[in-house]
Amino acid sequence: MYNKVILVGNLTRDIELRYSQGGMGIANTGLATSRKFTVNGEKREEVCFVDITFFARSAEVANQYLRKGSKILVEGRLNFDQWVDQSGQKRSKHSVVVETMQMLDSKNSAAAPSDDYPIQQNQPTQSYQQPSYQQQPQSYKKPSAQQMPSSSSIPEIDIDEDEIPF
Repeated sequence: MYNKVILVGNLTRDIELRYSQGGMGIANTGLATSRKFTVNGEKREEVCFVDITFFARSAEVANQYLRKGSKILVEGRLNFDQWVDQSGQKRSKHSVVVETMQMLDSKNSAAAPSDDYPIQQNQPTQSYQQPSYQQQPQSYKKPSAQQMPSSSSIPEIDIDEDEIPF
């Protein structure tokens, strides 16, 4: 199955950072995205509010650099949360677990975010990608001199430069 979400929007509140018992950072906030459209000549805007969660180092980076109103692009996966509230009622909601984020505010506008800040192609951006904990890096071992091919055993290839397509 495939579960991928990409959203661009503004944070609706400051980051709430806490740490698990194992010391991993967990940061929660909200993201507001909007869609503008026209119905019968009337311009309308639909706003969607989504809770988002950062983990590990990305939680600490988000807490350090993002504030309410910051414009970001997030990529992640949709998560279904269920719990029982204080009155005993079953509750649920969908949220996004952030795997990659890109900060879209320039350094100057981060102090005073604007709701209609334009995204420009040459605008400086900062991005951070959550490391994947599902794949462990393979250890690299330098080949020994016995494993390395000697220059005399490497065949020489005669290629006409006119035959190269680039």
